[in-house]
Amino acid sequence: MIEKKKVSILIADDHPILLKGLNDELIENGYWVINSVSNGMKALEEILTNEPTLALLDIDMPLLTGFEVIKKAKEKGVTTKFIVLSFHKETSYIAQAKTLQIEGYLLKEDSFLEIEKCMESVLNNRVYFSSSFRNSIVNEASEEVKKLSLLTPSEVTILKLAALQKKNNEIAESLCVSTRTIEKHRSNIIVKLNLEKGSNSLINWVISNRNVILEL
Repeated sequence: MIEKKKVSILIADDHPILLKGLNDELIENGYWVINSVSNGMKALEEILTNEPTLALLDIDMPLLTGFEVIKKAKEKGVTTKFIVLSFHKETSYIAQAKTLQIEGYLLKEDSFLEIEKCMESVLNNRVYFSSSFRNSIVNEASEEVKKLSLLTPSEVTILKLAALQKKNNEIAESLCVSTRTIEKHRSNIIVKLNLEKGSNSLINWVISNRNVILEL
């Protein structure tokens, strides 16, 4: 069981009604909410200053997204555990959460009981994804992340530049290698990601997974 009064919680959401509702619900149920903020920049400041036990963050926020807040906070070595709350159910968002090693992912349609289950799991060092997700979606996201782990540092760099819409000759120039070398790397990437061989397969995959790639 969670010792509610010993768990400090930060909430961040740019929807005033949702923010107040979650804040009030947590307080009424005996939790210690240290603050509730409405944008990513304030959330990051609170996390770096107070290092709460848990941070419940909306993904789509002004100034910094929830994912950006988490990435920056983790780079600073904070011990805060993160749970994102979102309307997004797409595989690419789940994969992005897995790439960032986020501890919990909830949907805004979830009940308060589910939020409590998630918090308890996360505090016990277990990753928790909303029960509203189909297992197939979570597994598919896991497979995409696993494929990316097969790439070499050079291939990851090329993928990131491709995600920034750089062409082969521009990538080659920035890395001081030949265009032929970049083409060889791209062929290897296609094989490792199990994509169809063709001029557009990698481009289409990069467009669909751009945010995940840029978090690598």
